[in-house]
Amino acid sequence: MAEGDVGNDQRQNEEIEAMAAIYGEEWCVIDDSAKIFCIRISDNIDDPKWTVCLQVNLPSEYPSTAPPVYQLNAPWLKGQERADLSNSLEEIYIQNIGESILYLWVEKIRDVLIQKSQTAEPGPDVKKKTEEEDVECEDGLIVEYQPQNAVRALDFNISEHVPEIEELPPVDHGVPITDRRSTFQAHVAPVVCPKQVKMVLAKLYENKKIASATHNIYAYRIYCEDKQTFLQDCEDDGETAAGGRLLHLMEILKVKNVMVVVSRWYGGILLGPDRFKHINNCARNILVEKNFTSSPEESSKSLGKKKVKKDKKRSEH
Repeated sequence: MAEGDVGNDQRQNEEIEAMAAIYGEEWCVIDDSAKIFCIRISDNIDDPKWTVCLQVNLPSEYPSTAPPVYQLNAPWLKGQERADLSNSLEEIYIQNIGESILYLWVEKIRDVLIQKSQTAEPGPDVKKKTEEEDVECEDGLIVEYQPQNAVRALDFNISEHVPEIEELPPVDHGVPITDRRSTFQAHVAPVVCPKQVKMVLAKLYENKKIASATHNIYAYRIYCEDKQTFLQDCEDDGETAAGGRLLHLMEILKVKNVMVVVSRWYGGILLGPDRFKHINNCARNILVEKNFTSSPEESSKSLGKKKVKKDKKRSEH
């Protein structure tokens, strides 16, 4: 496999994980090995009037030099309407060559459906999907753990030339997810400078339960108005590659001036790739719940400077 293909493969996997975390059961894997996926897009999830199924196949050259191969499926989508939507997707690709674009495509289709639903045109007969309850997300109890190494050194370099805000921002805690005795819980706080990131981490570690977690993975994105770039960073805390995946999710969601910490208490059973799904789901849920997410149009296209720490302290456990 060529070096470029290896890079594309990694970027595709990260994008697939992020899309699955963002869209949940709306995202469907048709053929994992062939990289074929389908996502159900509606104008309104609770009461859909217009729905399109977008099927995509990710070629090995995507995203560096080739677009996804796609198909739009909807019985009502015909003629000029289909052509206009296809043109819109191709225009998005041309404007973002070399970038991951599935999220932009899905939200563009959703915008078109919302505009269509706001017209006087009656919708087609749409059968409501059967909602599958996510029992993991309904587990509101967090397991009690005996604190170990409750105080940890916060190895954190504060960047110069960034305005310092001494006030500790409010910290919110998400609903825990438990799977095979491992428990995941996200924490979120608005931040506008690295000083606040350090303060939030210190505040969280005052909680003996959080301090005793096997991993406390975090990522943050701070928008610098003067340079119109993002100051961002992440930390695996021993869960290899988890911080980078969390930051990638935040980039796709276009969040800014926020940090997310995901605590994991390991329960003795290896979860494999599922652990990344739970970390991203925890983070995505709390970002949406606390209204940190915004539409692609409201956010800057520039992802700014990306500083990622490499942490190889531990593998999964």
